[in-house]
Amino acid sequence: MKILGSLYFHPNFFRIGGGFIAAWVAAYILPFLFVPVALLSWAYLLILLGELYFLFRKSALVEAQRSVSERLSNGDLNPVQIVVENRLAIRAQIQLIDEVPDQFQWRGQSFSFSLEAGQQHQINYQLRPQKRGPYNFGKMHCYASVLSHSLQRNFQQEAEEACKTYPSFLDLHRYELMAFSEHLRFQGQKRVRQIAISQEFEKIDKYVEGDDYRRINWKATARTGELMVNHYRDERSQNVVAAIDKGRAMKMPFGGLTLLDHAINASLMIANVALKKGDRVGLVTAQHKIQGEVLPSGRNAQMMHIMERLYAEKTAYKETDYSALYRWCSYRLKERSLVMLYTNFETLHGLHRQLPYLKLINRHHRLLVIFFLNEEIEDLSFQAAQNLQEVYRKGLAEDFLLEKQRIAKTLRRHGIQTLLTRPEHLNIKALNKYLEIKHRGLI
Repeated sequence: MKILGSLYFHPNFFRIGGGFIAAWVAAYILPFLFVPVALLSWAYLLILLGELYFLFRKSALVEAQRSVSERLSNGDLNPVQIVVENRLAIRAQIQLIDEVPDQFQWRGQSFSFSLEAGQQHQINYQLRPQKRGPYNFGKMHCYASVLSHSLQRNFQQEAEEACKTYPSFLDLHRYELMAFSEHLRFQGQKRVRQIAISQEFEKIDKYVEGDDYRRINWKATARTGELMVNHYRDERSQNVVAAIDKGRAMKMPFGGLTLLDHAINASLMIANVALKKGDRVGLVTAQHKIQGEVLPSGRNAQMMHIMERLYAEKTAYKETDYSALYRWCSYRLKERSLVMLYTNFETLHGLHRQLPYLKLINRHHRLLVIFFLNEEIEDLSFQAAQNLQEVYRKGLAEDFLLEKQRIAKTLRRHGIQTLLTRPEHLNIKALNKYLEIKHRGLI
């Protein structure tokens, strides 16, 4: 029963069997073919017995081990590595099927290769999750065949493994480097122009070409005989809070990810950069009520707390209660903070219903409203119209874009910082906006 449970017929078995059937039919018509066909049939039978011996002897084994991170990055390519070792006593043809998590809908994918006895083979592939949450890998099936490759044995590997898909974290270091690129100027590699002068003094150093002459320290210059300038750094220990709208407006998908996923990835990246710059970071998620919070802190474990909080957040079809968000900011944020609100307004009427609460938040804190352009509508507005129907479509698309511009203009008119961006450009634009606000000392 053990043999029958793991024994499979390779397609070669049916090809060769079909050839023998045709040969026996020919031998029935042409009697002189009877002896050669019989000898070949007995030889093939011996080969099948040999395959059974090599595949089912006690020491026969094909072993596979999977290596995958316990944490997957949402929306990014995550590497998976499998090492297969042939412990049969003969060269074998291997077909490996890995049971990847159901969320990937990866059906019918297999890896085929040949391995000499005692050799190893490494398989590398990548998976791109598009939903946060738990992912479960299943078994691995190694189908081995030898000699004529007519019979296969399934060496099943019990490789069940659970992984968690967190908001995108693979690009954190890349954006961190961009945020701190101004430090490269002290090494003579790059010169970055500062937007404004921060008020937190850092050090006095020699004047180099490009330094602002208004920063010259004349007392230090007279004392050393060389031009000396004051250097300032960004103010530290400020609160940066990501406020994420989880209402139905954030359920819209772009690039395989929902607007909520784009917002979560951007807030995670900003939190990482802000912590490295000495700020305290926090998080709040809101829908019909406040559903999750991480109070601002500068501790080393803060990033992990935020990732765990965002790990399983989902949208629903309820409308966001901005009054609840205002009350949370009033009672839970004890110091003036930069509140980066990730939301989406489609109409000016929808904004006016929430504008009183946004103005109240901005009165006590620095509010930055980040909302999204519909990239498909924007692309449609730039296409040339070929007929009357396309003219109407293009006109509607431009009207939608103008509505977004009116929303942004209304927010700015009430003194609220605004960022309108395509989802694909959110990370870099949100980072630039954060750095701009910080450099200008607007928090």
